[in-house]
Amino acid sequence: MDTPSQGVAGLDAIVAVAMANGRIEILKSMVEQDPKGAFGRYGLAMEHVNVGDLAAAVEQFQALLEHNPTYSAGYFHGGQTLEKLGRIDEARALYRRGIEVTTSTGDGHTRSELEGALALLG
Repeated sequence: MDTPSQGVAGLDAIVAVAMANGRIEILKSMVEQDPKGAFGRYGLAMEHVNVGDLAAAVEQFQALLEHNPTYSAGYFHGGQTLEKLGRIDEARALYRRGIEVTTSTGDGHTRSELEGALALLG
């Protein structure tokens, strides 16, 4: 028998999924309107990560970096997502690419994060 708190928790989970799906649809619409735009593409990738659709997130990070190669956060979060999928060699390669980009753009903070992530992978 469900307790009232279990019912509320179940409802909260349903609401959370519905809200995430709504955000994904909004972000997809933004990407359709501006396929090369970084804001919508990055947001869509991160929302896919948030709901656990890591394969879709990787696709979005790849598209983001294809059109916006200096969008440094894409390298870090894309690499993290690849790690979660067990695609370690690809994560290393993405971190290395991001280190090159952030070195050339002078983004020391993100470069440091990428170097740390790469070091943790060995």
